Amino acid sequence: MNLADELRSLNLEGDVENSEEVLAEYSHDTSIFEVVPEVVVFPKHRRDIELLVKWVSGQKIQGRNVSLTARSAGTDMTGGPLTESIVVSTIRYMNSCEIKKEELIALVEPGLYYREFEKNILPTDLTMPTYPSSKTIAALGGMIMNNCGGERTLKYGQMREYVNTVDMTLSDGVTYTFGPLNESELAAKLALQTFEGGLYRQLHELVISNQETIIRNTPKTSKNSSGYALWRVWDKKTKIFNLAHLFVGSQGTLGILEKASIKIQKDPHEKKMIVTFFKNWNSMPNFVNEILPYKPESLEAFDDATLKLGLRFMPEVARSIGQSFIPFALKFIPEVWVGIKMLSMPKLVIIIELAEMNTDTLDRKVQEIEALLKEKKYAFRTLQNEDEENKYWAMRRESFNLLRKHVNGKHTAPFIEDFCLQPKDVPQFLPEVKKLLDEYGITMNIAGHAGNGNFHIIPLMDLTKSYERDKIPVVAEKFYALVKKYNGSISAEHNDGLMRTPFLSYMFDEEMLGIFKKVKEILDPLTIFNPGKKNVSNEGIGSKMYLKKHIRNSF
Repeated sequence: MNLADELRSLNLEGDVENSEEVLAEYSHDTSIFEVVPEVVVFPKHRRDIELLVKWVSGQKIQGRNVSLTARSAGTDMTGGPLTESIVVSTIRYMNSCEIKKEELIALVEPGLYYREFEKNILPTDLTMPTYPSSKTIAALGGMIMNNCGGERTLKYGQMREYVNTVDMTLSDGVTYTFGPLNESELAAKLALQTFEGGLYRQLHELVISNQETIIRNTPKTSKNSSGYALWRVWDKKTKIFNLAHLFVGSQGTLGILEKASIKIQKDPHEKKMIVTFFKNWNSMPNFVNEILPYKPESLEAFDDATLKLGLRFMPEVARSIGQSFIPFALKFIPEVWVGIKMLSMPKLVIIIELAEMNTDTLDRKVQEIEALLKEKKYAFRTLQNEDEENKYWAMRRESFNLLRKHVNGKHTAPFIEDFCLQPKDVPQFLPEVKKLLDEYGITMNIAGHAGNGNFHIIPLMDLTKSYERDKIPVVAEKFYALVKKYNGSISAEHNDGLMRTPFLSYMFDEEMLGIFKKVKEILDPLTIFNPGKKNVSNEGIGSKMYLKKHIRNSF
């Protein structure tokens, strides 16, 4: 009996599939990796997940090498949901949502596509603003388990700020709810003589007794999704102990997400966009510092290579937002005049998006920013309508898809695509990165979140050639050494996965990596959940050797 037949014998209400077509689909996400699973399970509900965990636990106790890797939409760029064992895909059935409008809460299952949540479920006056740029294809499970961020994160924070509680199926095959606990609530949990009580006692002791190490390793950047967020679990001032912060961003390595309660909020309906153009990157830090006091919703940036790509494939960009090419192209006539005045195409474009609840506040901010930009002699345009704004969002959001489709002989290779620094360090950092990539003959595009100092470098490579694939671990090592030099985060919002787990030592010291390992041992002593992610290994999953071995050679 093969593994698929064994799982079918458990009488799950969901589906168990191992056809070549399904295994091929689930052997990839949007990363550079290929890892073929043995079987894919589509659970229908909590009971199916709990049965799977209990069965796998029993098999592990007997010494069998099986595991469970949860997956929702499969848009991860790091190989996070890839496994050689059992994929647990929530996308087919576990996609329900309940809106509690008065409480500003949504109860969501992990397989719910964000696009469905936003367009068909969420009331039009409400939002969950920390969605990623891939919001049309991403699902809530991945957004929560990766601690996603995006274009509105500057004002509203990352996904972690919007998670009230998580329902996690743990290694005993039981689902528990985790969220903020005050002192008396925590004391009650610590007193439980149960599996849950034991977890709380061990994790509480681990966090409290290692405060010095945890504080020393707390990321210095405004965004981070690397490691386990132990620095958020215990708030010394409020005395709140919150294990939900540990699970958010954990990439399913500590349990399987079954449901989450997330915050929703009123959506500011008065918006205005100002687009600024620069001849180089050197002005960016001062510009960001000058604009941040106005509390913009977004400060998004992209380079001249991304701009040229958008202009070159303008018909496709227009189609992405449902517009015809000629009317869309005509909207760029004012930008042509900006370029003429600058005597060159800009090397950097930064979008300022302002959002307020009332027109007076918005108009005042726009006027003040325009006065500042004129005083500083920045080239800029204040856009007059939503159609004009959409052309820039389309350019920004579609850049990765355009690269993936249209660069002849090369493919997007997202392996150093998600660093975060202090904005002041970006102009010094980028020339060093360009020099590194030039040394290895790698071209790139760059876009990102200027206000946070979080940028996405997308290298272009021919991964059908072994000598190109061989560059990836070498360049990654040197790149993350540069990130360490500037005290940055190796992943702001895309997480660790197969790609960055081997390089976590460039962000956290050995003591902290040891604490991460203890977290894994406490919550997943049999290594049931998504092995090899978030914990460094010298061999097997989580190692540089495994990374190199599983880089795709065809697309």
